[in-house]
Amino acid sequence: MIPCKAEEICRAVGGTLLQSGNAVSSVSTDSRTVGAGQLFIPLVGERFDGHAYIQMALEKGAEGCLCAKVPETLLPGKFYIQVADTTVALRDLAAWYRGRFAIPVVQISGSAGKTTTKEMIASVLSQHFVTLKTKGNLNNQFGTPQTLLQLEREHQAAVIETGIATFGDLRHLGVAVQPTVAVLTNVGDAHIENMNHSRLGVLQAKSEIFESLHADGLAVLNGDDELLSTLQLPQKTLRCGKSENCDVRVTDIVERGMAGIDCTVTTAKKSYRLSIPSPGEYMIYPASMATAIAEELGLSEEEIVAGVAGYLTTGSRMRRVTLREDRLLVDDCYNANPQAMASALRILAGTAGHRLAILGDMGELGELSPAAHRAAGELAAQLQLDAVVAIGPKSADIAVGGGELVQHFLTIEEAMPAIHKLFTPGTTVLLKASHSMGFTKIAKELEETYQ
Repeated sequence: MIPCKAEEICRAVGGTLLQSGNAVSSVSTDSRTVGAGQLFIPLVGERFDGHAYIQMALEKGAEGCLCAKVPETLLPGKFYIQVADTTVALRDLAAWYRGRFAIPVVQISGSAGKTTTKEMIASVLSQHFVTLKTKGNLNNQFGTPQTLLQLEREHQAAVIETGIATFGDLRHLGVAVQPTVAVLTNVGDAHIENMNHSRLGVLQAKSEIFESLHADGLAVLNGDDELLSTLQLPQKTLRCGKSENCDVRVTDIVERGMAGIDCTVTTAKKSYRLSIPSPGEYMIYPASMATAIAEELGLSEEEIVAGVAGYLTTGSRMRRVTLREDRLLVDDCYNANPQAMASALRILAGTAGHRLAILGDMGELGELSPAAHRAAGELAAQLQLDAVVAIGPKSADIAVGGGELVQHFLTIEEAMPAIHKLFTPGTTVLLKASHSMGFTKIAKELEETYQ
C-alpha cells in the first residue's frame, strides 16, 4: 500500500478525524497480527466485534484506527477516525485507493470456477504485467477490499475474485473494484436458497457485477451457459465456449486424462493452440476467457500460450497427489455444487484403473438439496464408477440415487475403514464435498498413510 495520511483516509471514508497521527502503509483487520505502520479497522460480525481490540492493536504498533464506537480514552500519537459502519468504510477506503491506479482490473464472479478462472487469468496476464491477484478465496466483503489495498506502484494489472451470498453483495463489492473487465463464469445453484430459490435469482444477483463495469469496459461470459446467453449488455461483450454463437470459440478438444486437456481457441483475430495442465473439459472456459482478455490487452500469442501452460491448481481444487503402488488422490474438496460435482465425477470416470469417489454434502441448496444429491448418485452409477462412499446427512440421498454402488456414512470417522479398504493399489480416488464437510482430514490421512 502506498503510504496514506490520516487526513486522506478520513476524506476517503467520509469520517470524522477525532485525533491525528502518522501515515500508514498497510491495513489490518486482525488485532492478533497487526503491527507497526498499519491502520486497524475493527470489523463487526454476528459473533465478533473488533472494537474490543482497538487499544491492543494500537499498543502493538498500529498508527491509527477507524471506529464506529469511539473508545473512552484516545491514546496519544495515534489517530482515530469515526465512521458510521467500519465494513462500509473499509469498502470506501478501498474504492478511493483503487481509483489511484489507471490499470486493467479484472473482476470475476460466478456460481462455480471463480478461483480457477482467477488463477488462469492471472497466470496469463503475469506473462506481460506485474499482476496483483486475490489470494486464496479472500473474495468477500472483507477480503476483497483488503486485496485492493495491497496495490503498489509497480502493479500493472489486477485480477480480483468476488464471491456472494445474496442480493446486493456484488453491488457492494463493485463499488470498490471498479472493473475494466467483468467476468461471469456461469450461473448455477450455489447459494440458491438465498436468491429466491431460483437460477433466475442467481442470475439477477450475479449481474450486479456489470453495474460498476466501466462504460468502455469488457464483459466476458460463458457462452455455453443458457442463462448468461440471455444477457444484453451496453458494454463490449465476448462470449467464450463451444457454441457456434460464441465470439471466442473452443474446438479440437483433446482430453489427456489427469494430465490435462488440449484445445484450440479462436478469436476474431487469431487461433491459439493451448495445452492446459489440469483435467476436465470445464477448463476450456477459464482458458478461453483468459485468452480473450489477454488478446484485448495486447498480449502476444507466445505469452498467452505460456500463461495457460503455466497455470497451477490451488488448494483443494483438483489437486493431484501420486501415492505408492500407483494410487492417485484427486483432492477437489474445497467446495461443491451440483454442476461442479457432476464435472468431477465425469473426470474420474475417464481415468483408468479402479475408480473410487468419496462424496459429501453440498450446502446451501435449499429445497433443491435432496434431488441434487440423488442426481449425483445416479450419475455415479451411470458412469459405472467402481465404488462410491457418501458421507454426511444430506448425502444419504446420494446413496438413494446410486443404489448398491454407494456406501453411506454419517461421519468421516465412520467412513475411514471402508475408504482404506477400497483405496487399493491402482486406485484413483476423488474427494468432493462442500468445504464445511472437512474432507481435508480425509486427504491428509490418505497422504500420510500411502505416501
